[in-house]
Amino acid sequence: MLPPSVQSALQSTHTTTFVSDLPQEIQNHKDQPVIIGVDEAGRGPCLGALVYGISYCLKSFEQDLKKNYVFDDSKKLTDAVRKSLFSQIWDISNSEVSKLSLELSQNVGYATTAIQATDISSGMLKFPPTENYNLNEQSHDATINLIHALVNKGLNIDHIYIDTVGPPHTYQKKLETIFPRIKFTVAKKADSLFVIVSVASVVAKVTRDLVLEQMISKIYHPQSMAETQDTDHKTEPVNCGSGYPSDPNTVRWLKSNQTPLFGWPKEITRFSWSTCQTLFKNPQTAIIIDWEEDFIVNGTNNNKKAAQLFMLNNKQEKLVTLDNWYF
Repeated sequence: MLPPSVQSALQSTHTTTFVSDLPQEIQNHKDQPVIIGVDEAGRGPCLGALVYGISYCLKSFEQDLKKNYVFDDSKKLTDAVRKSLFSQIWDISNSEVSKLSLELSQNVGYATTAIQATDISSGMLKFPPTENYNLNEQSHDATINLIHALVNKGLNIDHIYIDTVGPPHTYQKKLETIFPRIKFTVAKKADSLFVIVSVASVVAKVTRDLVLEQMISKIYHPQSMAETQDTDHKTEPVNCGSGYPSDPNTVRWLKSNQTPLFGWPKEITRFSWSTCQTLFKNPQTAIIIDWEEDFIVNGTNNNKKAAQLFMLNNKQEKLVTLDNWYF
């Protein structure tokens, strides 16, 4: 069975948010202070979603988290350990569940926002470029919306710890302006400093990895996806690597799966990444298109490009644009 955060993200190729039910201990003690951690997974890859995870528990449970569990920066944990930890939060259907696992699910709540590759690309490639919705802005908005979701649940929020995006001080001031009654700590490496952020890191990482894995399976193994959503179901794996541009397997996958016109599946590809842009500009692997918008620019090249258009018309050479393609 897939985690609910993954099932939610797979419902759309656009950004989705999942918010878990309040854990039992918080329902029983809603007047007690709650701490919250926020972290992301998948900021750098050119494939897959950027997932923001938020986790929370009673402040009184913080020491139990540190003492009884191995939460840490998700990059320091193995995939198996990450999945095991997350399953103890969301999956209590197993009759063999241990006392510690039950304790975790009863005390820790979470939420995720999966910013899909489709929205990352369309935001960063808006025209004109001055309208770009960059990744930092998308990240800030995802975090703010997740915090609003928990505020709306009526939690007695004592402190929120966040792994920074951009300069910590500036980001913290922004959040304090929006939520003046909440204390914030925004820091680099917060997932190693604060255990509740470590939990959020694990939630985000497991969700992102499973969403990418399931999307690739859906694209390349649609029959097997129709039969089951079991993460243990075996199909021949598609080796696209980690999704990071520095991963040779990812670069190899991009080169071997590129189609000349559309490139790669839009559901998983961040076309705004320079790795993809470079491959798209290679005439040996892609169809080079001169967009009409490229001739409509502000700046010193405006007159030159306008002249090029008039020269084509004067020579009675029809300029093929989208509006006259079928005529």
